[in-house]
Amino acid sequence: MTRVWKWNRPVTVREVLEDLQKDRSIAYTTVMTVLDNLHQKGWVRREAEGRAYRYEAVSTRAAYAAALMNEAWSQSDNAAAALVAFFGMMSEEQRQALTDAVRIVQLPETPAEQNPGATEEPGGR
Repeated sequence: MTRVWKWNRPVTVREVLEDLQKDRSIAYTTVMTVLDNLHQKGWVRREAEGRAYRYEAVSTRAAYAAALMNEAWSQSDNAAAALVAFFGMMSEEQRQALTDAVRIVQLPETPAEQNPGATEEPGGR
């Protein structure tokens, strides 16, 4: 999945194989089996291209990470304590990312969102 997410485009088994072989020896059939398993699990979609397939991620890496965090958090019998413990493990960079994310989620509503029936007159009056 790392290669599929990194490239952010449909990939072939051959492309993934060639990239992996830069680091280690791996068989074509191994990569093909892994991509097929990911397809069976719904993590990638595939489209036939000649005698091969092009595989594409169904969701982003960020969405996958968020789903993992949500699943782990939902397993806790004390959500607040789990969050406090999690925040305590974060690096300064991660805490800043969290602060930025909370700020984005809590952006103030625009005037149109505050009063959906209001319309702006031509000329900005």
